[in-house]
Amino acid sequence: MAAIQYYDVILKPVITEKSMNAMGEKKYTFLVHTEATKNQIKEAVEKMFEGTKVKSVNTMNMDGKKKRRGTTVGKTAKTKKAIVALTEESKDIEIFEGL
Repeated sequence: MAAIQYYDVILKPVITEKSMNAMGEKKYTFLVHTEATKNQIKEAVEKMFEGTKVKSVNTMNMDGKKKRRGTTVGKTAKTKKAIVALTEESKDIEIFEGL
C-alpha cells in the first residue's frame, strides 16, 4: 500500500449532538482513513488547522452495518472515527464555528 499523505487522513467531521457537546472541552470528532495511525492523525490535524496543538487522539474502528434491498443482504463499508483533544492554549478549529 502507498503511504498515506496528511491531507488523505481526515475524511470529514462528525456532526452529532454528542460531538457538539464535546467541543466545549476542545475535543473534535472526525472520520479518518481506515489505515491511519494515531501519529498520522495528530500530524494531519496540526498541519491542516494552523495554531492547533493536539494533546491526545482516541480512535475506534466501526464495522459496517447490515443493509437490505429486497432479498439482497449486504454490508456498508467499515469506518474509523477519531476523537482529537486539543491543548488549552491551542486555537479552536474553524470548520466547527457557527454550528
